[in-house]
Amino acid sequence: MKKMTLALAATAALVAATAQAHGPTRRKISESIEINAPADKVWAVIGDVKNADWMENVTKTEVSGDVPNKFTRTLTLKNGNQIQETSNKYKPDEKLFSYYIEKVDVKDLPANDYSATITVEPAGDAKSKVEWKAAFYRGYMNNDPPPELNDEASEKGVGAWIKASLANLKAKVEKGS
Repeated sequence: MKKMTLALAATAALVAATAQAHGPTRRKISESIEINAPADKVWAVIGDVKNADWMENVTKTEVSGDVPNKFTRTLTLKNGNQIQETSNKYKPDEKLFSYYIEKVDVKDLPANDYSATITVEPAGDAKSKVEWKAAFYRGYMNNDPPPELNDEASEKGVGAWIKASLANLKAKVEKGS
C-alpha cells in the first residue's frame, strides 16, 4: 500500500511538473467593425501603408522596401518607442494587408511572435466591414509570467489596441479626413 501511495504521489508530481513545463499557447483575436463608407474609401486609409496615423498610439510611419511587395514599416509611438512590422501580403485588389511584428517592447504591446491580417469588404449600401485577425504569444515567453505579461493580460492589451485602432479608423473615414 505504501508503494502504491508513493507511486501515485510521484505520478501526480510528474503530471503537475509536465503541466508547468508547458510554455505559452498561441492566442488569437478577431475584431471587426462596420464603417459607414464604401470599401474603396476605407481601403484608401488602410492601404496607405506610409500613413498609419489611424492606429492607436501611432504618431509617425516610415516605410522601407518595395511596396507592394515585401516591405518594412516602422511605427513610432507617442512615447517615442517603435514597432517594426514586415509585410507578408499586401493585396490592394483584395483589400488585404497581412504583416508580422519583428520588434516591439512588450510594455507597448504585450505580445511576442505577433502576426495579423486586416481586410476590408463591402457590407451593404455604402458600408464596409473591416476585420482584423491577430495571432500571438503572451508578452512573457517562459513559465510563470508576471501578471502584466500573462495570457489574459496580453489578450486584453492586444485586444484593446486593435479595438481602439478600429474605432480611430471608423472616426477618421466617417469624418472624411
